[in-house]
Amino acid sequence: MEVLMISVFEDSHSQSPLPEESRFYDSDFHKSEVILVQVNPGEAFTIRREDGQFQCITGPAQVPMMSPNGSVPPIYVPPGYVSQIIEENGVRRVLVLPQQPDFHPGGHSPLHHPPPPPHAHMPAFIPHPAMMPPPPHLYTSMAGGVGDLSSQYISQYHPAHIFSEQVSADSHPQHGRPTFVHRDDRTTKTHERLQKKLKERQGGGGGGGGGGGGQVKDSPPSSPQKSCNSPPAVDIHNGIGGKGLEAEHRHPVTCPDKQISKGKNGESRVLDKEAQALIAFLSTISKPVVSDIQARGAEVSWVAPARPENENGSVEDDSSSPQPLSYDISVSVEGKDGKYQTMYCGEELSATLKGLRPATDHHVRVQAMSNSIVGSPSEPVSFTTLSCEPDPPNPPKKASGTKNALVLQWKASCDNGSKILNYILQWDEGKGTGIFEKCYSGPQKQYRVTKLTPATRYSFRLAAENDMGVSEFSEVVDLFTSCSVPLPPFPPELETAGVTWLCVKWQRPSSSPKEDDISYILEMEEEGSGYGFQRSYDGEELSHTIRNLHRSTKYKFRVAAYNSEGKSNPSQVVEFITKPDRPSSPCRPVIKGRVLPNSFKMAWEPPKEDGGSEVTKYVVELSEGLSGSFWGLVYSGPALEHVCDGLKPGCSYQTRVYCMSEGGQSPMSETLQVQTLAVPPGPCQPPRLVGKPKSREVQLRWVPPQVDGGSPVSCYSVEVSGQQAEVSREVYQGPELDCSVGALMPGKTYSFRVKAANKAGFGPLSERCEITTAPGAPEQCKAPSTTSKSPTCVVVSWEAPPCNGAPVTEFRLEWGAAEGTMQVCYSGSALSHEMRGLLPATNYFCRVQAANLAGVGPFSEAVLCQTPCSVPAAVSNIYQLKESELQKYETTADKDEEDEEGVVSRPSPVFSPSTCLGIGWDSPCDHGSEITSYLIDLGEKQPVVVGRVNKHVIQHLQPDTSYRIRIQAQNSLGTGPFSHTFKLKTKPLPPQPPRLECTAFSHQTLRLKWGDGPTKAASSEALQYQLQMGDKNGRFIPLYKGPCHTHKVQRLNESTSYTFRIQAFNEAGEGPFSNVYTFTTPRSPPAPVKAPKVERLDDNSCEVTWEALPPMKGDPVIYTLQSMIGNSEFKQIYKGSATSFHAQNLQTSSDHRFRVCAIRQCQDATELSGPYSPTVTLSLQRSDAAATGGSSAGSGLRTSAESARTRQSLTDEQCAFLLLMVFAVIAILIAFVIQYFVIK
Repeated sequence: MEVLMISVFEDSHSQSPLPEESRFYDSDFHKSEVILVQVNPGEAFTIRREDGQFQCITGPAQVPMMSPNGSVPPIYVPPGYVSQIIEENGVRRVLVLPQQPDFHPGGHSPLHHPPPPPHAHMPAFIPHPAMMPPPPHLYTSMAGGVGDLSSQYISQYHPAHIFSEQVSADSHPQHGRPTFVHRDDRTTKTHERLQKKLKERQGGGGGGGGGGGGQVKDSPPSSPQKSCNSPPAVDIHNGIGGKGLEAEHRHPVTCPDKQISKGKNGESRVLDKEAQALIAFLSTISKPVVSDIQARGAEVSWVAPARPENENGSVEDDSSSPQPLSYDISVSVEGKDGKYQTMYCGEELSATLKGLRPATDHHVRVQAMSNSIVGSPSEPVSFTTLSCEPDPPNPPKKASGTKNALVLQWKASCDNGSKILNYILQWDEGKGTGIFEKCYSGPQKQYRVTKLTPATRYSFRLAAENDMGVSEFSEVVDLFTSCSVPLPPFPPELETAGVTWLCVKWQRPSSSPKEDDISYILEMEEEGSGYGFQRSYDGEELSHTIRNLHRSTKYKFRVAAYNSEGKSNPSQVVEFITKPDRPSSPCRPVIKGRVLPNSFKMAWEPPKEDGGSEVTKYVVELSEGLSGSFWGLVYSGPALEHVCDGLKPGCSYQTRVYCMSEGGQSPMSETLQVQTLAVPPGPCQPPRLVGKPKSREVQLRWVPPQVDGGSPVSCYSVEVSGQQAEVSREVYQGPELDCSVGALMPGKTYSFRVKAANKAGFGPLSERCEITTAPGAPEQCKAPSTTSKSPTCVVVSWEAPPCNGAPVTEFRLEWGAAEGTMQVCYSGSALSHEMRGLLPATNYFCRVQAANLAGVGPFSEAVLCQTPCSVPAAVSNIYQLKESELQKYETTADKDEEDEEGVVSRPSPVFSPSTCLGIGWDSPCDHGSEITSYLIDLGEKQPVVVGRVNKHVIQHLQPDTSYRIRIQAQNSLGTGPFSHTFKLKTKPLPPQPPRLECTAFSHQTLRLKWGDGPTKAASSEALQYQLQMGDKNGRFIPLYKGPCHTHKVQRLNESTSYTFRIQAFNEAGEGPFSNVYTFTTPRSPPAPVKAPKVERLDDNSCEVTWEALPPMKGDPVIYTLQSMIGNSEFKQIYKGSATSFHAQNLQTSSDHRFRVCAIRQCQDATELSGPYSPTVTLSLQRSDAAATGGSSAGSGLRTSAESARTRQSLTDEQCAFLLLMVFAVIAILIAFVIQYFVIK
């Protein structure tokens, strides 16, 4: 990472510190550049934000800036300043120092007193372009694109974290910039030239508003104190607002709320155009020329860019340039488009590049700069540096060594373009004088030095050599040879000891030099093991910890030293003992004897493991309660039992034991929980009355006793007694602190006492508390009596109860159909009441209650009252039976007749909905007397009386006729009222079955036809048919149901009789079935035979063969062979059961055709012929023709099947399947067309 720091210094007579300092962090990380701009107190730093607004940051502050495009930012320096580069510890610092100013002795002073910078809490402001930093001098560590500062660098400034201290208004004059800025002659000329061009473009007008257009050469500059509320619309390019505009106003400290007024917008456009022209001028620089190329340097020269033409077409004078041009030379070793490093920056047209890499391709380019304007870099020029001597190698290293030899190794260094030929190794021969002699020269990278002195130091250094020369020597390295066998070391010493480990240390033999590499072997022997000394450590350390030892055990140790020459004798044997371990926890303590209310005796057993040392004492701890938060020491000594006394009765305690020995303290034993015995609680305070006493009940309350006896109070007992020395009786026992005592007499005085109890028993009774009850409500009335006047009226009467000291003022009668639903139906002073509007034959309950001024007495016992029976109620609901229920209905009369005659039950009669009406109804309330019959009134016809049924079929009615029906119920007490009238209608008569005929038949199918009409009819016709076929069990199975008049029965067996019947139905219902029709299928003929095969035997004979067919259901099959000569008719030449025939006397000049068919011989002597096979033709040629064509045609036999084939008609299923496949293919094609031509 390269760091660039920029500091801006003022004149020597200024009292302010460094105003600004910029640090540039240049790295390849994320290809971004970071600038840290340090703003000192009294200074200000202006930036442009992302939204285009300007922001002023006052010091003290540190503003981090980041370049997102990876280029190094341009550094702007005010005119009249010079830059000086200082490099310290890898940090490049650019110091910007002002030139020596020229003072004006008289006239108007060009000095300006800028206002103090704003405070940290004031908002940011937008400065006037004239107040921005002037066209500065550019320096960058790497050449890059030049653009607007606000567009290349994103501010990371956060005011809340930047200001380290608040700058007061009083401190600004002390830390501010100087109170004047000098206007030099060159700046004045530039200003005058711009003013002249502005006046020419505006037609000589003075321009409005303010200070730019009306100033002359000798006039002082405009004051920066004029207010401006909005930022000027000035195009900022390359970090400046114009070329030389108001140079006297360029001051680093700008006022946030004061801006200089300016002319029209045309001025900004002139400045922008001139800046672009300057950039174009700087970008015309040609590529540099490289000469005098060396291994680590080269000379670079270039030509200054050509001056651009002005508006008149002539080249501008050099005197109009605001400042001389400067140049930036950058070099890249990563290729033409790699990263460039600035090697020179100045105004000369040549430079010497130093510090280059030998034998490396370099690319160099030049970039011109003027003030803050930076032109585009030139085309890069490539060159390659020369080769040179290698770089100094690293010092050699010791690979191995003995007393008299050392093996050295080293690594190759950079050859700098020429292969390394030899390595030169020098040494001081162990003399230590600093004078080196050559000991090896060659291409190898290791060397063995022999014939050395033991335990001696030798110094070495190394150099590399190639064709270009010898490199510098490496650093000097000191190496040592080995020594002789070391002497026995001193015995090991014990550093620390543990239960299972010992830490042992020893010393280095005093006679061995420090340069000798000595290792040690520590051996250990366990006492009584019998294995002798065993190695437990081997290494260079002077101490070791032996682990996994036994507690309180003696171990013997000895140590020996060795080096590369051999091993010494072991040291003297020493003995060390491991420490004893702490004992294990004692056994869980137990209770010894009986637990008393204030003490108990406990005992425990010694621990199972004492840890290798004897237990010295036992410690007993006791904790009150079960939480175990606080434990107290109650015993410490060698005994195995202890009496814990001074305890609280009925309290829980926890106790535990641990023991002590030389090895330490054992873990705690398991906790023993002890509960001391409790005693009965002390006396309670007398109970007190809660609220006012009632006539038969009082509410009492008491408090717990002050002494609970060591156990929580679990129960209280309350006793009551009268004034006449009555025996006390217990009225309450429970855990509550209050109770309600009932069953008292009104107006009497009672004495109450209470006692408490815990698990130890009841304590003493408390003192008496006397309470007098209040007057009470009346006693319970006797059961009332009921008298029925009619089925809907009952009279209830009762007697007055005892009043308990207050006269009865009111009686309340409750009445209801159930005991839980009774409601008050009467309230008054009378002793009887009449209940009306009751239901006949219904159970009712009633009870009575008396009340006086003291309250309401209890209700009497409930009395059951039943009203007398009455005639039935009216039938509420009548409905018509469905046809399915009508078919299953069986009249009660038929059942009665069957029961009287004693015959077996026959099927229920079938009722026609055309002449019958099936009605049903809900049974009404019988009012206590069972309903015996129902009376059905049909209007004009005689009423029909039925028994105790809820359904009835009215027969012998007229078809398609409406009837008005009403029903009334009858019982033993009479006839109830009629129901509401219901209107029902009979259906028309169902149709008669048609005549069934068989119009076509085959051995597998029968086509049936019935009725007169088309073969196919619409399903919307009213008349439909149901065709059924009988099965083997005599049941009829539906075959067809619909409006058609034909049906084809398929998949039948040959020569089989089938039974059919048919039924017609419409909206009126289903008609009767027709008579059973029987149709028989004929026998099936044989299958067609395949074409026969004809084999020519000679000129006049041949043999015809064909395939045999199996017998058909036991009937034999014979065959008929026919022959045709020429165009004559077929004639039978064979009939029999054989499958071949020898035909003779054939005509040689004619064609013979053969065909065969199968004949089934039925058992009834009838024959069924099958279809003929395809025809086979035999051509018999003449002898001479046969001789001519014998070589090619062979025997001359020609057989061919006739083209006319027997066409077989497709079945209905095959036709339907074929149509379905055609429709599916068409649908797939349509979907494909829509997908690829419509949707896409």
